[in-house]
Amino acid sequence: MTVTQGQPLTTAITDILVTHCGLDPEVAARAPAASLEELGLDSLALLELSAVVADRYRVQIPEQAAQLSIPAVADLVARSADGPPTAHAVPAQHHGERPAHTENSIVIAAPLPLVWEITNDVANWTELFTEYAVVEILHRDGDTVRFRLTMHPDENGISWSWVSERTADPKTREVHAHRVETGPFEYMRIHWRYTEEPAGTRMAWTQDFSMKPTAPVDNAGMTDRINANSAVQLAVIKERIERRVQTGELTVKEGGDE
Repeated sequence: MTVTQGQPLTTAITDILVTHCGLDPEVAARAPAASLEELGLDSLALLELSAVVADRYRVQIPEQAAQLSIPAVADLVARSADGPPTAHAVPAQHHGERPAHTENSIVIAAPLPLVWEITNDVANWTELFTEYAVVEILHRDGDTVRFRLTMHPDENGISWSWVSERTADPKTREVHAHRVETGPFEYMRIHWRYTEEPAGTRMAWTQDFSMKPTAPVDNAGMTDRINANSAVQLAVIKERIERRVQTGELTVKEGGDE
């Protein structure tokens, strides 16, 4: 891969830091020669920068990057990306680790067509999940949608963000999704399944993934996090859909899924 040095790449690195790592663009503009550390970026932010740069440019940023300015990081990426293709490649996964797998589900007391419609309305996920602050639809092609999710700020004030893509199949009532910008993951694939049960609709999430060696947690640690968070979000979704059904706000039209 050839990366052009200069302002375009500096701008791209700045955009990554602002979008993914919580950098204040005004602070960066006032101090263009400041190091990432001086700009207030902590170790988690630097890990996210490393993950996004690895995704886009197949370049591994060293831990010492905290002492570099944004233009210096851009220069490092440009020089590294122009080197041997395998010199900076990210390993496929941690040594000895198996790919991770989680399964979580919940029964929602509502008809399947209604649950399908609401949970596949990606543009309104901020009203369905508690963790998402912004959803930006980037592209639609039939039943496939590409979108950017931005979370509410974490305890360090960082709003994590990434691009995902999902394809819904109304006939099988299944959805296959994956992260396009994988961040700390080598890959992340998500399978949604909807089935009718006497008590309503069972919505199940299956996630298959593997963490990068640079990630702050390994596969086992992320499995625990995903299982805990999935339980919370599934319960929230159940409560919000059932409440809207009970109040009459949501109804299923005769003869279809609309």
